[in-house]
Amino acid sequence: QVQLVESGGGSVQAGGSLRLSCAASRSRDSSTCMGWFRQAPGKEREGVVTIYGGGQTYYNDSLKGRFTISLDNAKNTVYLQMNMLKPEDTAMYYCAADRSYWSMYKCSRISTNLDHWGQGTQVTVSS
Repeated sequence: QVQLVESGGGSVQAGGSLRLSCAASRSRDSSTCMGWFRQAPGKEREGVVTIYGGGQTYYNDSLKGRFTISLDNAKNTVYLQMNMLKPEDTAMYYCAADRSYWSMYKCSRISTNLDHWGQGTQVTVSS
């Protein structure tokens, strides 16, 4: 079991930036998938980006270029840098992790079916 704690959410004007952090209670290994997901009111949860093992990343094509995932292995933390934010980016952002047999498959498809989830951090972008 791994605990995930997100932070860094808040309110920002359109065009602004935020960096989200997700601290994990245990270190990653070569078969760990971690990722960021979001859910807006009335909408299904969607994948933003995942990162597998040593650093292979998979981005939601519609967000690539504005959002960037990164790792700090020493701190067991994964980050999401979000730039040029838009009102439609308003959502609860979740961090997730998976070390199951299917972790690589789930990562490559930015699957919302990862095993472990944080509580989320709210991002609100005003116009």
